[in-house]
Amino acid sequence: QVQLVESGGGLVQAEGSLRLSCAASGRTFSSSPMGWFRQAPGKEREFVAAINWGGDYTDYADSVKGRFTISRDNAKNTVYLQMSSLKPEDTAVYYCAAGGLWVEARNVYAYAYWGQGTQVTVSS
Repeated sequence: QVQLVESGGGLVQAEGSLRLSCAASGRTFSSSPMGWFRQAPGKEREFVAAINWGGDYTDYADSVKGRFTISRDNAKNTVYLQMSSLKPEDTAVYYCAAGGLWVEARNVYAYAYWGQGTQVTVSS
């Protein structure tokens, strides 16, 4: 059974930092891209960042570029999202995803596996 478990969310003040982790179990994703998405109340789930299987290609939504960094450790089957200079508009439930294709890395429908999400709340 494949499981993706996110951790690291919480409440932080604006301009603060958080590091999210997503640990995968049940199968290895070392050959597929992994992504982070987020969903704020009343809004659709949106792309945040993605990383290819080797970790040498990354992609970011314009809204987080320069503030967030995605990385992965294939030996631990884990992907990370380092978030800095957080803004109140970053408040959302953050989800990790796996099992997609790099050419579709921004597409929420391209991923086969999803975590349950972790809440990130940024206060002003």
